Amino acid sequence: MNAMQINEAAQALYRAHGARAEAEAAAKVRENESKGAAEEAENWRAIQAAIRQVRGPLQS
Repeated sequence: MNAMQINEAAQALYRAHGARAEAEAAAKVRENESKGAAEEAENWRAIQAAIRQVRGPLQS
């Protein structure tokens, strides 16, 4: 997944889930790790990090 795709996915997830978007991405990381899908898990980690940027510094 390239940087543009990661940012687009992060923004879409944030629009759909709002404050829960980062938790949703973390759940996808765990789900993919448990299936042994390391590359997918890494993509979701990158999406999770991008959500933090979209969300901004004052929200948790």
